[in-house]
Amino acid sequence: MVSRFTAADGPEGWCVSMSVVPAEARKIGLARALSKMGYCSRAQAVRLIRAGRVNLNDVTRRDPESPTRLDQDRIMVDGKVVETVRHVYLMMNKPRGLVTTASDEKGRETVYSILQADAKSFPWVAPIGRLDKASEGLLLLTNDSEWGARIAAPETHLEKTYHVQINCVASEEMLNALQKGVRSDEELLRANACRLLRSGEKNSWIEITLKEGKNRQIRRMLTALGVEVLRLLRVKIGPLQLGSLPKGACRSLSAEEKVSLDRAMWNVGSRGQF
Repeated sequence: MVSRFTAADGPEGWCVSMSVVPAEARKIGLARALSKMGYCSRAQAVRLIRAGRVNLNDVTRRDPESPTRLDQDRIMVDGKVVETVRHVYLMMNKPRGLVTTASDEKGRETVYSILQADAKSFPWVAPIGRLDKASEGLLLLTNDSEWGARIAAPETHLEKTYHVQINCVASEEMLNALQKGVRSDEELLRANACRLLRSGEKNSWIEITLKEGKNRQIRRMLTALGVEVLRLLRVKIGPLQLGSLPKGACRSLSAEEKVSLDRAMWNVGSRGQF
């Protein structure tokens, strides 16, 4: 089958000869179907289904893996038909002090507090990846679960760039060590690139780029070197830059920004890495 790909699949909408089964025609699990329709996250869908709040073709289903066809089946939640919503792609300048989750068992303020003012403008969205409570900067959110999974997947190798303030003057030895690799909890962690931005008398700012970020990787690497992180700010994901977006602000990606991210992922795939 010859399929016409959109910008989300190829940078110029190329015609590619390959066998493709439309997503709507495939049977997928009920929880995944709710997520693909942009109604909620898959984890939230699992909870709704197990609570008996979801009907599939007028039958209550409690199995999140119940086979579902998006092009044929009718899904209802709490008696209301679920319609596929438009996909939205947002970028946020996350401030320190917020946790990157929909709800927090400790009652801490989350990134969704920033979206509350625009709750009527946007459907449900989920963060792509995480920034811990003490970190700040560029965070992507979307209700397009498959696109979000591709952005977050380690196999995508989208570079993420951070500006980090540390409690000492960075030396060449430190920068080299971060790129060669540092052991933390029996795991070798390394930066893809690292450079000095500026220094003061007692601290400095460095730029660290990661291709496959692991949990709290930058903090763990620097802690292993005896260095304290004072601030950690993500400034770039692939080609997308935080730019001048104010702290605590959120906006939709432009069409050009969305395409640039799609193209970056496509270019990685064309090299056989994804």
